[in-house]
Amino acid sequence: MEKLRHGEVTLFFENRYLCKNGTYKWLAWTSYPDLKEGLLYAVAREVTERKQEIISLKGERTELEEKRTELLGRVEETREELQEKEEQFRQAQRMESVGRLAGGVAHDFNNMLMVIMGFSDIALSKIDSPDEVRRCLMEIKGAGKRSANLTRQLLAVGRKQVLEPKRINLNHVLAEMGEILRRVIRENIEVTNRFEEDLGAVFVDPAQIEQVMLNLAVNASDAMPDGGELTIETSNVDLGSGSMPKHPDVEPGPYALLTVSDSGIGMDEVTLSQIFEPFFTTKPVGVGTGLGLAMVYGVVKQSGGLIWAYSEPGMGTRFEIYFPRMPGENSQSRTAQAVSTPSEGGSETILLVEDEQMVLNLTALILRDAGYRVVTASTPKRALETMVHQADPIHIMITDVVMPDMSGPTLANKIVAEYPEMKLIFMSGYTNAAAVGIRSIQPGSAFLQKPFSPDALKAKIRELLDGDD
Repeated sequence: MEKLRHGEVTLFFENRYLCKNGTYKWLAWTSYPDLKEGLLYAVAREVTERKQEIISLKGERTELEEKRTELLGRVEETREELQEKEEQFRQAQRMESVGRLAGGVAHDFNNMLMVIMGFSDIALSKIDSPDEVRRCLMEIKGAGKRSANLTRQLLAVGRKQVLEPKRINLNHVLAEMGEILRRVIRENIEVTNRFEEDLGAVFVDPAQIEQVMLNLAVNASDAMPDGGELTIETSNVDLGSGSMPKHPDVEPGPYALLTVSDSGIGMDEVTLSQIFEPFFTTKPVGVGTGLGLAMVYGVVKQSGGLIWAYSEPGMGTRFEIYFPRMPGENSQSRTAQAVSTPSEGGSETILLVEDEQMVLNLTALILRDAGYRVVTASTPKRALETMVHQADPIHIMITDVVMPDMSGPTLANKIVAEYPEMKLIFMSGYTNAAAVGIRSIQPGSAFLQKPFSPDALKAKIRELLDGDD
């Protein structure tokens, strides 16, 4: 109207009008003012449909902008997830590299340890008086045992060890460890157990679970120099698809959850991201190997489980370990373990196959001292030739797993095909997939991880030979 009063021509404008039926109509006006007559000439046409289209297009544009914002957010989330996956992949590659290194070192190192420890045992058994020579031999044997423990940790880190899983109830394994855990933690630390009564059974190696708990307890104790609380809990959980968004690769299903938490100093995010890496440690130089938590990670993963850690500075640390629950009734007792008895010898005939000459000589000496008749072969080919010309029956074959030209399991398959009653013991210092699968050859077989003691060897022989009595 202000424009009209000043004589300006208004060519176009639009208005919305309310109709009697409650709807709205849009009219577009084309107008011309006649200032002399004081009149306004105007023509209107209805543009309701066009206005609705414009409003609809504006709404669609707003929706598209919202979707664009949402997609940009998803792209950012995907980028972050890809970065996290790349870091996990690099971590897995580092672990695999360490695993290959560990396995290669263990193969030769365990053979040498077996010679050191074996001849120490033999020399000790032939010395009656506790003189200086005996003390030196005990030191040699102790050093050998510590070195053997280190190689076992390396194998666990690389997931290269042979596991002996059983159907067990974690509650019973943990309950039996009460006294052992008290010895490795400080006296001013209170241990609290919260076990679910009807905990589901899991299929794991109980000895390795004990080692996992010992490592976690030692780390918790170090994190509480002024005392605190160590809490061990078990529970049944069911992980559904998408129930753990930070771990989308988790296989849905029933799990037995083992939680170990402490009230210690905690860790920052940077430290927490590295705790499972081999040789990473926050302890002073010369204290610890940096393999403890890496070993825990390796054992859990090799057992088919999952492990995550949660921590903040000053808020303590919590480890959650998930093992798949087994179907069927819950296990109410831990698998009974054989009671150790003094190792006995025998008079049976044993075929011993080992490509490392020093290990061959040592093992043969142990067996002959125990009363057995021993036939030795330094290669699988010679072992096969021996069986062809052997007049007396061979009761048991003891063979290395990894040998040139032919593996121990392959040799065993050839011999067992001709002599199905023969018992088998496999031994190895390097445990790879071939070693893990040896128990599928036949029930009358067993495995010994190098280095092993003379008593362990003699006990395993009697276990197999006397098992059918």
